[in-house]
Amino acid sequence: MNIDIRRVLQNAPGNAKYTSPIIQKQILNILGNKVRTKIWEEVGDAKFCILIDEAVDVSNREQMAIILRFVDFDGFIRERVFKVLSVADTYSQTLKDEISKVLTQYDLQVENMRGQGYNGASNMRGEFNGLQALFREECPYAYYVHCFAHHLQLTLNAAAKGVHDIWEFFSTLSLIVNFVNSSAKRHSALRVIRKEEIADLVAAGALETGRGAIQLCTLQRAGANRWGSHLHSISSLIKLFGATQTTLADLVANGLNKVQGEAKSVGNAMKRFDFVFCLLLMYDVMNITDFLYQSLQKKP
Repeated sequence: MNIDIRRVLQNAPGNAKYTSPIIQKQILNILGNKVRTKIWEEVGDAKFCILIDEAVDVSNREQMAIILRFVDFDGFIRERVFKVLSVADTYSQTLKDEISKVLTQYDLQVENMRGQGYNGASNMRGEFNGLQALFREECPYAYYVHCFAHHLQLTLNAAAKGVHDIWEFFSTLSLIVNFVNSSAKRHSALRVIRKEEIADLVAAGALETGRGAIQLCTLQRAGANRWGSHLHSISSLIKLFGATQTTLADLVANGLNKVQGEAKSVGNAMKRFDFVFCLLLMYDVMNITDFLYQSLQKKP
């Protein structure tokens, strides 16, 4: 245990638990400030780049992550998550003000910025009013680079929209996954059927056994911001295709009247030749694109 922490605990009242939300947030804030100070010491007076990404959390609040990329004293390239903060909106001026406030707080000069890495949204890449343009007004050497992984994601998205059969396939895939996962009872029924299916396959010698070889999985939803997540969704349906069909058939035969029709419709959509063909085709295609997607995000 850290010496300072031990000293505080030894001098604290006997009934002190430090478990209230306010105290926990204060402790986390102190730890975060210490980590940021350490990162600031690593950067020193060196030139640095910023990587920015935004996402909406479960409470529908915009969160912005600030990552610093720099070369340390030993000549190694480092990437450090510097801070995650909530922003009122995603207008370029708002983001610029919040980022500048954080950098100024830790004496990181915008003049030392040599690169900006964002996605391709207009508020980020805009030539005149985008975030990258606002920073380049202060530092013309802060060159903007569009995230290559995001480039690939946009390309795949545009290509899928251009082929109507593929776009229809992903819509049907989303319908199947959402229908099964929207009910805890359907989800549990799927797991039970899959467990019985695995036992039958093992008994018939059609499935290898061993540590990690047999795992119960669930249908995976594809994320809106990560095209690579579509591969996980496709893979999960391929593994659970038979169990999903059995679950839907049971719902048609024994389910409530209000879900029988929808279960039958979803089951029929799964049996269509064009859907199964696209399922196997996109599995092969996205295994290739996922390798490229992961490679673009690897550390140099």
